[in-house]
Amino acid sequence: MFSLARLSCFIAVAEELHFGRAAERLHMTQPPLSRQIQQLEAELGVQLIDRTTRTVTLTPAGAAFLPDARRILQLAESAALTVKRVPAGDLGTVVVGFTAASAHAVLPRLLERTREKLPDVKLELREMVSSVQLEALMSGDIDLGMARPPLKRPGIVSRPLLHEQLVAALPAGHPLVGQARQLTLNDLDGEDVVMYSPVEARYFNELLISTFTIAGATPRYVQFVTQVHTMLVLVRSGIGIALVPASAATLHPEGVVFRTIGAFRERPVELDACWRQDSTNPALLRLLRDVLPAREWTTDDLLDGFGG
Repeated sequence: MFSLARLSCFIAVAEELHFGRAAERLHMTQPPLSRQIQQLEAELGVQLIDRTTRTVTLTPAGAAFLPDARRILQLAESAALTVKRVPAGDLGTVVVGFTAASAHAVLPRLLERTREKLPDVKLELREMVSSVQLEALMSGDIDLGMARPPLKRPGIVSRPLLHEQLVAALPAGHPLVGQARQLTLNDLDGEDVVMYSPVEARYFNELLISTFTIAGATPRYVQFVTQVHTMLVLVRSGIGIALVPASAATLHPEGVVFRTIGAFRERPVELDACWRQDSTNPALLRLLRDVLPAREWTTDDLLDGFGG
């Protein structure tokens, strides 16, 4: 099989149609250049160049071979540059697990920053609850998780990605919407509340139970669901009130009003980035260094604000 060096020699001669100029362009003398062309012709079994003492021309076979020779050389050069970019993390794939709630909180910012800073790194997204993300990290099915703490597994490291407040999502016609003062948790005492599932959404379920217990409020749990967007559909339908992460306001659901709650524990909702400590994926390491924030994001980083 012909070498890339011989292809370079042929292309130079074909473009210059002069052995002297082609040799000068390649920083070599004419005799070795002529030998390279002869060896290429022998390997292909066809004459590519007509040489006389006065002229150099391409044969029909040489003219037909020139475009392919250029493409082969360009592809080889491109492949060499590509393979050098992979170890640096400039090019590659990162498989990212995310919870449904983080899809409208952190995921848009992550995608935006990745396109800006690492445009040739592909993010392959997989929606899964936090516990499943940990299993997928352990098995190597994903490279990066965006999950709710605690994330205690051997070999798994994490760092805070987002802290945000819980806010009340109310049906537009609910009496509490018209309250001029800031709402408190005690306003939810005895109210119908859409609650998180104790199994599939255990993090939020336990957070709300402890929060209501500390406040001394006892709402009526009328439905148990897993996803925030499902909660907002039920709120819009008038089923009850829900407490949701502030970033849920980015969904702008019609018929739902968001109100802040006073005397609430500051930014109780946590989301962490997590990955295997022994990961050797260069693209993941670049993502951790150049895309994920040096400090955790806040709701103010992710949305302009909400009513109330």
